[in-house]
Amino acid sequence: MSQEARLDARLKARPLAGKRVLVTGAAKRIGKTLALTLAQAGADVAITYRGSSEEAAATVGLLRQAGSKAVAVGCDVRLESSVNAAMAAVVHELGGLDLLINNAGAFQTVPLETISAAEWDAMFEVNTRGPFLVAKAAHQYLKGSRGRIVNIGSLGGIHPWATHAHYCTSKAALHMLSQTMAKAWAPEISVNCVAPGMIVMGELNVAYEQFALKTPMQRNGNAEDVAAAVLFFATGPHFITGQLLAVDGGLGL
Repeated sequence: MSQEARLDARLKARPLAGKRVLVTGAAKRIGKTLALTLAQAGADVAITYRGSSEEAAATVGLLRQAGSKAVAVGCDVRLESSVNAAMAAVVHELGGLDLLINNAGAFQTVPLETISAAEWDAMFEVNTRGPFLVAKAAHQYLKGSRGRIVNIGSLGGIHPWATHAHYCTSKAALHMLSQTMAKAWAPEISVNCVAPGMIVMGELNVAYEQFALKTPMQRNGNAEDVAAAVLFFATGPHFITGQLLAVDGGLGL
């Protein structure tokens, strides 16, 4: 095999080699899988956490095992001062930023007529205000590196769920924010959004079998499905921007 062929194979195996990535809310669950997938693709990965310090430390250990220069930073995405401090720490540790994954989010099941104003505001603080603040803080670094943003939306932001009105509305707002960012920050930064459907992990899959029966692909999604979509936007053509990709097995059809 020629040197060029070996280099090409290495790049295909680790397409994010040399890239610096921030994944918010990635101490556990889907965010953890996103971070590990990006690290396995060659990226140096920073994660943020709010209350899950022990889980964050464990995730950093796994990221380093994957060869990543990994770091965990405490951050409350609802607070501009916390976001700005976290962004400064991330850029200092990684030496810059090439990719932002806005994953941190909140979810709650409440009948529409009983949602309080405080619950409504709290949902938007995390799901819409948070990605706005983090992306704004990352803008100057991503502009300089011709970087990318991938926001994690939801099928609930495309289709209404009767007992999740505040969640659905906040995610629909995030979808529009993603498109607005894509238009405002082009051509330097590409911005796209992944909208997961019914994503279950571990033993929870049994409790949600009824959704699998409604899904054309005859199964619920998993964190790896979401990670694959994120990796596509992270490594695909920079020319692709402003797109919303549902990862739902056809459940939304």
